[in-house]
Amino acid sequence: MKWTLQSLSLEQKVGQLFICGFDDIEANEHARALVEQHQVGGIIYFRRNVRSLSQLSALSDSLQELAAAGDQPPLFIAIDQEGGMVARIDQDGVSRVPGSMALGASGREEDAYIAAQICARELRSVGVNMNFAPCLDVNNNPRNPVIGVRSFGEDPEAVARLGCAVIRGYQEEAVSATAKHFPGHGDTSVDSHLGRASVPHDRERLNRVELVPFAQAIREGVDAIMTAHVSFPAIEDSGYPATLSRPVLTGLLREEMGFQGLIVTDCLEMHAISKQYGVAEGAVLAILAGADCVLVSHTYAEQDAAIRAVVEAVRSGRIPESRIDASVERILALKQRQIKQREQLPLSASGVPQEEVQQLLYAIAGRSLTLVKDEGQLPIRKDVDTLVIWPELRQATQVDEAWSKSYTLGDALKDYGVPVRELRISTDMTDEEVAQVVQDADGYKQIIAVTYTAESRLPHGQQQLVNKLASLQRGSLVVLASRNPYDIEFLEGIKTYLCSYENTPPLMQAAAAALIGKLKPKGKLPVALGEEYPLAHSS
Repeated sequence: MKWTLQSLSLEQKVGQLFICGFDDIEANEHARALVEQHQVGGIIYFRRNVRSLSQLSALSDSLQELAAAGDQPPLFIAIDQEGGMVARIDQDGVSRVPGSMALGASGREEDAYIAAQICARELRSVGVNMNFAPCLDVNNNPRNPVIGVRSFGEDPEAVARLGCAVIRGYQEEAVSATAKHFPGHGDTSVDSHLGRASVPHDRERLNRVELVPFAQAIREGVDAIMTAHVSFPAIEDSGYPATLSRPVLTGLLREEMGFQGLIVTDCLEMHAISKQYGVAEGAVLAILAGADCVLVSHTYAEQDAAIRAVVEAVRSGRIPESRIDASVERILALKQRQIKQREQLPLSASGVPQEEVQQLLYAIAGRSLTLVKDEGQLPIRKDVDTLVIWPELRQATQVDEAWSKSYTLGDALKDYGVPVRELRISTDMTDEEVAQVVQDADGYKQIIAVTYTAESRLPHGQQQLVNKLASLQRGSLVVLASRNPYDIEFLEGIKTYLCSYENTPPLMQAAAAALIGKLKPKGKLPVALGEEYPLAHSS
């Protein structure tokens, strides 16, 4: 690799520390300014950047060509393709691999490894070389609004074991894994996109729970670790969130835990940073704390201001240039390793035929689907008119994708010959909508209510709807939790309850097969659902 620390100017070195995003499906003026003017080290993709796989591949090529034309190091091209409910690429030809909690319910390292390997090969085929995954947060707070099914579960050892299998699956395919959100975002009740969360536990508890998966990932050789915009008073008593804390990033992660890879911030435009410190000052503080890569995902004005602020902080002596140099050396070393590894791997969207990939994913889905309880209602009857209530997420968030197309449970049951009427509802129902669905359900002897109700949405419409149906129902009512498994804690009178952890096609196919008795669910709860349904429970 011809780029060395000595060959780069201060501005070029600072640029290498930034990973930035833009809003277009081609290299527009914003993207060109990032690469040509600021010489950023990386680009992050979101759904806004994706129209088709051929388009995305061409975009990656064009961005790398811009960097090469400016005699720059190659770009990190990053994405949040976690699987399950967080997948920025959903075009035909891309596999809907299971998310973390579905893999946690399966409990098999082989399933986690295979899913990650499939994902990595497909990412590499469109030019993506860094995945901001897996989440190594231990989700032990049912009211967590931002992690939930993005976690493998509440057992630190299981999170560590499965997370490391995912890391191997990515990195053996030349896609850098990024373990997140250090030191752990699982035991929080605030979404750091919107505000500041705090984990108040002492060091003994952090060592025993939150830090276990990250320690194992470091031993596994994970390429990067992403920081959490979360305060940890047991480590940093100033009130700084981990992203801005030198005791957390340098003292704990670098020196105490011995991590030698890249420390990447979560996006500094998230309100936990931007509202209190500002993006530019946040970038300076993060680098002073020990971060190697600063993520600013959206706004050019913020990106420009942050890069200029870091350059000025070095010139004024606030940031020692040696602090910048240490990060650049790590960045260039990883880019060099990526180049060498990719040269040794064939470029293909999958190592196995697509039909076989889908069979693998369906098998994993069957091992993930969890039957929590059944009081004699399964299998359902295939000769009875069946009402399926399907909640649609109609507005996307950073952790919930509003899919433009979906394969529903109703679709899957119809494929098995079940006479189905499907009512599509909003995840956030009004009282009037609840009353209408209850009226529409009158007369059906077989109802399957799918829920998509993160705790932050309760006690709103979906809870009211299911509880009312349960109180009125004279036939059978089956509930399928298609995201967070905790929904049962807020429902009453439920006789049959399954958890799929996501509403992706493989899980819906498996759920339909289980409902008609064609498949036996093999998953075990990766989180406890109160005292009645403990960790690892299955019916």
